[in-house]
Amino acid sequence: MNATTTRGALLAAFACALVGGSFTANSLLGDYPYAGGQFLRYGLAFLLLVPLAGPGVTTRLRTLGAGRWLRLALLAAVGMVGFNLAVLAAERTAEPAVPGVFVGCAPVVVAVLVPLLDGRRPQRVVLYGALFVAVGAFTVQGWGRTDGAGIAFSVCALVGEVGFAVLAVPVLRPLGPRLLSTVVCGAAAVESASAGVLADGGGWLRRPDAVEAGALLWQAAVVTVVGFVCWYMGMRRIGAERATLFSGLIPVAAACTAPLVGTGSYGVAQAVGSALVCAGVAVGSGAASLRFARRGRVPGGASVDLGALHGEAVEDLRGVDELPDDHRDGAGAGAVGVRRGPADIRRGPGG
Repeated sequence: MNATTTRGALLAAFACALVGGSFTANSLLGDYPYAGGQFLRYGLAFLLLVPLAGPGVTTRLRTLGAGRWLRLALLAAVGMVGFNLAVLAAERTAEPAVPGVFVGCAPVVVAVLVPLLDGRRPQRVVLYGALFVAVGAFTVQGWGRTDGAGIAFSVCALVGEVGFAVLAVPVLRPLGPRLLSTVVCGAAAVESASAGVLADGGGWLRRPDAVEAGALLWQAAVVTVVGFVCWYMGMRRIGAERATLFSGLIPVAAACTAPLVGTGSYGVAQAVGSALVCAGVAVGSGAASLRFARRGRVPGGASVDLGALHGEAVEDLRGVDELPDDHRDGAGAGAVGVRRGPADIRRGPGG
């Protein structure tokens, strides 16, 4: 694991921690129309991302063929709007832990599916790490009461989580993290509005109260803009298989923040599950092998400043998009070359 992959891992972890910590905001929107809330969230995120999309937007968008535009529409429909719909539908007849457990299996599916689609064999170490993450996520959340419909919609949520990573792979490099986030947020806003009109008619959108407005603003500006950009930046550096390992941190972050707002407790099961998730991430991402190498054959090693990393994320939102990986080699510079500052950052929950 070099400086570039270390930054990618930290970016993916930061994005997933934001998503896990956002469950409190979700609980404040229980009475707001679903489609209208998604429209406001992704529409506002789109408006915030447009000025940050980087130079050459028109040129990059023109290079996309019909197939890639369809992929972007599916990414928004399946990985963003559809995923949230599936979770809400599952929770009508199942306890929240049930869809959470299914979604926790996403790292295993991605660890197998992405290599097969790329014409290569799955990496055993990533698959082992993904299994640890899935078991850890299950341990953190436990299981709950459900029925056939709850399980079916939970499977749909798993498909949405997998699609959020897999569908982004071919379009991440030509668009870059910020433009990709901008396009899918715009598409998700349009799709949410269409679904709302068809399902709820004129009642699909209303003016939010002060609490709902604050929750929607947090989801749009922090979880979506910062989170999506960091997620896709991390995925660009370490690949979809390893990036998805960090989705196991979502229930961990939710479990850690729940006691702060009185919506849950953090006990032995959560501690054991958190340890399993962290072990899986360490094994699958290569951090464990890096630690072993430092003890044995590799002298020294660079440290990573988390404060500087956060600053890089903000800087990247203002600056130009990262250079392709084949232009970012050398002396641990990563993607810093174009900006001359602390290293780079971010994407975010790709959708």
